[in-house]
Amino acid sequence: MKKLDKLILGSFIGPFLLTFVVVDFILLTVNMLKYFDEIFGKDLPFAVYMELIGYFVISISPMALPLAVLLSSLMTFGNLGEHFELTAIKSSGISLLRALLPIGVFVAILTVFAYLSNNYLVPRVNLKTFSLLYDIRMKSPALDIKEGVFYNGIPNYSIKVNQKLDEVRLRDVLIYDHTSGQGNIHVITADSGRMEPFFNDRYMMLTLYNGNSYQEGQTQRGINEKPPTFNRTKFSTNQMVFDLEAFEMNRTPENLWSNNRSIKNIQEIRIDLDSMDREIAQKLYFNYASTEVSYAYFGRERKLIPPPDLVKKKLAADSIRNLKYQEEYELTHGVRLEGSELSEKSEAARILSEEQTDIGDAAAVAAGSDGAEVQPLADPDSVELDSLAAVDTLSSPLPTTMPAPPVVPEKEPLIVLTEAQRARLDSLQNTQRHRISAAAGALTSARNLKNNFTTSKNQVDALEREFRRFEISWFQKYTQAIACFVMFMIGAPLGAIIKKGGLGMPVLVSIIFFILYYMLTITGEKWAKEAVTGTLFGTSFSILALIPFGLFFLRQARKDARIFEADFYYGFFQKVKRMVPKLRKQQKLREEFL
Repeated sequence: MKKLDKLILGSFIGPFLLTFVVVDFILLTVNMLKYFDEIFGKDLPFAVYMELIGYFVISISPMALPLAVLLSSLMTFGNLGEHFELTAIKSSGISLLRALLPIGVFVAILTVFAYLSNNYLVPRVNLKTFSLLYDIRMKSPALDIKEGVFYNGIPNYSIKVNQKLDEVRLRDVLIYDHTSGQGNIHVITADSGRMEPFFNDRYMMLTLYNGNSYQEGQTQRGINEKPPTFNRTKFSTNQMVFDLEAFEMNRTPENLWSNNRSIKNIQEIRIDLDSMDREIAQKLYFNYASTEVSYAYFGRERKLIPPPDLVKKKLAADSIRNLKYQEEYELTHGVRLEGSELSEKSEAARILSEEQTDIGDAAAVAAGSDGAEVQPLADPDSVELDSLAAVDTLSSPLPTTMPAPPVVPEKEPLIVLTEAQRARLDSLQNTQRHRISAAAGALTSARNLKNNFTTSKNQVDALEREFRRFEISWFQKYTQAIACFVMFMIGAPLGAIIKKGGLGMPVLVSIIFFILYYMLTITGEKWAKEAVTGTLFGTSFSILALIPFGLFFLRQARKDARIFEADFYYGFFQKVKRMVPKLRKQQKLREEFL
C-alpha cells in the first residue's frame, strides 16, 4: 500500500469510528425513548438493561452505517480540501478517482460486512430483542407504595397508605380485597402496619395492627330471599402474605417469535415466500371452483376455467403435498411407499373428493333454486388432505382393488311442454306474492354472493400484502448494505467540493441527505406495501434516486466546480444580468425590422 493510500485511509478511519459511535448513540437514544415507559421503573437488574442496550446497538447498526459513511467521507475530503492537501494530490498528477480508491475499497468491504450482518447477525439479535422486550413488558412495576394514593400493583388488591414512617412502618392503612371477584365487598382498615419482604423477596408480609375487617356476603339477593350477611371483625394483629411473582421477570421461549419476518435470513424468507405463494394459488383456485358453484344457471352450459399459470401452481402444490405426505407416512409407519401405492392412495383421495364435490353441487343447485343462501363448498385441498388422513389411519397398505362407485339412477327424460301449457304455468307464477318472493330471494342470494366474494377478496388481499412485506424484508438486506456505498459516492465528492472539515458544514449537509434518504426509503416501502410499485423498485427507490446526485457531485468534483461558493452564484447572476439588456436590444431590432 502506498503512502498516499495510508494517508487517506488513516484520515478516514478515525472520523468513521467516531461518527459511527455518535450516530449509533443518537439512534439508540431515539429507540430507547419509544420504550421508556415500558422498560424503566420496574426494578430490573443492571445486566438486563445492558443486555437490552447491546441488542439495540446491533439492531440499529444497519441504519447507522450509511449515515456514518456519509459524514466521515464528507469530513475526510473536506479536511483534505481545506488544508490544500487535495490540491497537492491533484497537482502531482493523481486524479480524484485514484484518491477515492482506498476509501472506496474500504467501503466496499464494509458493504459486504453490512450485508452479512443484516442476513445473519441482525435477525438473531432481533429475536432476542423481541423476547426480552416482551418479558420486560409483562413484568409488573417495582413495588412502590406512595402516601395518599391507591396502589394497584399487587394483583387483586388495592392498598392505600396515608403515611409512611419509613420503608417498613405504615400508618392509617386501607385495603380493598378483590380476590372474590365480586367488587368491593371486603375492606380492611388498620391504624398501623409493617411491610416486610421475605424468602428472597418472593413474598411480602403485611402485618396490620388495631384494625377492622368488613366483609359482605356473596349471595345474590332475590325478591323472597334474605339480604346478604355482613361481617365485621375487629383484630389487634392481622398478617397478610402477598405473592410477588408478578414482580419477577420470567424469560419466554424464543421459539414463540419464529414466524416474525424480522428474525429470518434470506433463505428462511424465501422458504416462507414459496409457502405463501402456494397458499395464494390454492385460495385463488378454490375461488374459481366456489364461484362456479354459486352461479348455478351459469354453470349448466359454461365453465369457469382457471388461468393456466394458476393450474400449474396448483399442480405443483399438490405434488409437494403428496411428497410431504409420503415422507410423513414412511416416518410414522416405517413402510416405504412405492409409486403405485402412492398413486392408489392419491386416486382414492381424488375419488372421495369428487363424490363430495358432486354432492355439494347438487345441494348448491337445490339451495339456489329455493332462493336460500348458497354456502361455498369445502376446500378441495382440505378434502384431499382429510381423505389422505383417513387412509393413513390404516396400519396396512390399501388394497389394490378399489370399491365400486355407487350406482347413480338414470334421470327421467324431461317432459316437453306446449306453448299453451307454458303460458298457463307462467300465469300461475305471475302474481304479486310470487314476484315479491322472487325479488326477495334474488336480493338475498345477491347479498350472500357479495359477502362471500368480499370475504374471499379480503383473504387474498391479506395474503398478498403479507407476501409483499416478506419480499420487502428480503430486499432490505441488500439495499441497506448498498446504501453505504451510495452515501460514499455522495459524501466524498461533496467534501472535495465544499472543502470544509470539522463538524459544521459536513454535519449539516449529511443530515440533509440522510433525511432525504430516509424519506425516500419510507415512501418506496409504502408504495411496495400498497402494491403501487414492485417490491424491488420500492425498496431500492431511495438508492436509485440518490445515485444521480453522487454521479453529479463526482463530475463537478473532477472539474473543481465551485457550486457551494457564493462567488460562483454571484458571477452567474452577473452574466444573466448582462445578458438581459442584449436580449432586449435584439428583440427591439427584430420588431423594427419586421
